[in-house]
Amino acid sequence: MRPPAPRPISGHVFKRKGKRGAVWYAKYRLPDGRQQKKRLGLAWTEKTAPPDGYFTKGKAQAHLDELLRQARDGSLPGIVKTGKTFAEATEEWLTYCENVRDCKPSTMRDYRNMARVLVREFGKRKIETITTEDIDLWISGYGGSNRTRQKYLVCLGSIFKRAMRVYGLPRNPADLVERPRVRRAAKIDVLRPEEVLALVRAAESDQDAAIFHTAAFAGLRMGELLALRWRDVDFTRRTIHVRENWTQGETTTPKGGTERAVPMAEEVAERLARLGQRPHFTDDDDLVFCTERGQHVGYKSLKERYRTALRAAGLREDFRFHNLRHTFGSTVIRRADSREVMEWMGHADLTTTRRYLAFVDREDAAKRVSEAFRLEEPQESPAAAPAA
Repeated sequence: MRPPAPRPISGHVFKRKGKRGAVWYAKYRLPDGRQQKKRLGLAWTEKTAPPDGYFTKGKAQAHLDELLRQARDGSLPGIVKTGKTFAEATEEWLTYCENVRDCKPSTMRDYRNMARVLVREFGKRKIETITTEDIDLWISGYGGSNRTRQKYLVCLGSIFKRAMRVYGLPRNPADLVERPRVRRAAKIDVLRPEEVLALVRAAESDQDAAIFHTAAFAGLRMGELLALRWRDVDFTRRTIHVRENWTQGETTTPKGGTERAVPMAEEVAERLARLGQRPHFTDDDDLVFCTERGQHVGYKSLKERYRTALRAAGLREDFRFHNLRHTFGSTVIRRADSREVMEWMGHADLTTTRRYLAFVDREDAAKRVSEAFRLEEPQESPAAAPAA
């Protein structure tokens, strides 16, 4: 049996008297035969331009025309009935992220935390009824930093994008929501090499000294340092292989999901070699930085000892541990190519690495530019030999 042909999309506007005065409405028919009626706003009868919330007949007709256009191209909210609530779509998306995309446990924890907040707001609604305006209104009233709001919008966009593929949702309402602006820090906070050495000397133990030294002279993140094993330290080739990351009690891949190799400065090699002379936990599979029982060092306790070392060294107590990584990047870029630094630090692209270019010495820049434009003095041609 041939399915019924879709009905033509049509509609009209009309005015109806209300308690506060006349009101403009739009009435239209969708391709599946459903009739829709939408209240537009109070009628405006003055000759001046209508204020927000008021409609003239022309403005009401223009609004209807836009609704009909969206209905024809399939982007009108509600034109497709998925039968799925936002909560159901979110649960399917979480399953997809975990089982198909194979997201890391730490990433899944973040996704689930954000999903709980979003489901409280939109959970019972059918996904096709959620509009850009709904999301815009919610995100503008949500407390928190612009970075947090941006993360929620990315999460929403991913949920709706998945729903488009799985349930035939015609559009992604999060796409048109303006992203809050997240400003990068204007200045990267770093230590000078002599300050790093002062911090190392002030460390509570040889192991802490080695952690601080490696962080600043090799650029490893804290989780990468705490996951480092002796098999990852190649003294022959003077290289540290970053293969794992320790975060929230679990071992995962490094940020970005790829391994990398970092050249090992002579000072770091010597300090790690001394640490390797301890009586226990020096086999290939043992952790380089570990507790007395050979287990992973705790984040919290390490940060407390780090702050104590900052005070003892007379350094700024607000200097974050992660800034030791910035110290590495800002120092080595003075002697290495940007792409090399990108690979050593595990950046996804050069945009992140280029932040360190501000630390490159430019004192001879004017001289080099002048030399580039300096004309070479013409060489005198040899005198012509006399004719025989």
